[in-house]
Amino acid sequence: MAPRVQRTLQEYNVTSTSPRTKNTARTTSAVGDKVFFGLSWTGGAIILVVLAFVAAFLLIRSLPAIMPETFGPGAGEAIDFWSYVWPLMAGTVLVSVIALLLATPVAIGISLFISHYAPRRFANSIGYLIDLLAAIPSVVYGAWGMLVLAPAMVPIYHWLHNNLGFIPLFAGDPSVTNTGRTILTSGVVLAVMVLPIMTALCREIFLQVPHLQEEAALGLGATRWEMIKMTVFPFARAGVISSIMLALGRALGETMAVTMVLSAGGFSWSLVTSGANGTIPAEIALNFPEAFGQRQSELIAAGLMLFVITLIVNVIARAIVNSHAKKAEGLS
Repeated sequence: MAPRVQRTLQEYNVTSTSPRTKNTARTTSAVGDKVFFGLSWTGGAIILVVLAFVAAFLLIRSLPAIMPETFGPGAGEAIDFWSYVWPLMAGTVLVSVIALLLATPVAIGISLFISHYAPRRFANSIGYLIDLLAAIPSVVYGAWGMLVLAPAMVPIYHWLHNNLGFIPLFAGDPSVTNTGRTILTSGVVLAVMVLPIMTALCREIFLQVPHLQEEAALGLGATRWEMIKMTVFPFARAGVISSIMLALGRALGETMAVTMVLSAGGFSWSLVTSGANGTIPAEIALNFPEAFGQRQSELIAAGLMLFVITLIVNVIARAIVNSHAKKAEGLS
């Protein structure tokens, strides 16, 4: 059979059967779209319902502590509750901020080294080693921080107190620590804990930068660092912020490591004093099993405060990511 005749018959067969095939494919696609839409909508609704139930439970069970005049056993306890929960809220935020300040530059540096500097055979091995840190239980980090890191930090705290004691952050209140179990030690432990997840996310984002943009920058005479500043950082800014906020959520909710390293106490700006700046998760973990009545309501109310802090952090993070995404769309 001549090639032209065979090609004509093939085109005829395709043309004669294509309407039914197209209709079948269109129907299958429409059914698949409806099923996928239904599953997605159901999943989103379930998440919102669960979140609403959690918020309602925390609010109802914490009313005796927040409003004791109306729901509690007696008057005058609301002031005690707020004076009790304020140091815990401040300590929770402070230790999380310290962890992010320490972990963020290290995570970005490691991610850039893996994605743009290290040879491929070494980059994969380094990435695996960083990912292994995420598999270590938090209680192991807590034991390491309490038994190894805290004693090793004592000479550093004494040096900071003796040379920079005029700064409130390094002033002993009432005296510099001899155990090393301070808010700064807890921040270092949390920084090591959040480092793997932040590094993994930043690494994947840096690897997604279009190679054509990187090659164009290098072709115009830019150095590797200039190429990273011009192409990698603008492209990955929103993703890096998301990874930082995700690590912040991990730090805000960490319980065991902070409980083992940090002793509970009142709020203090000093980073070199033991027994100050307890956190909400550690306070709940230490006291909830034996709590009942009004004390249990106080701990649940502290959990409500942590819930609100986490919600605010996520809302701010989402707003920042959306603003950067809109800017990127405008530039494109």
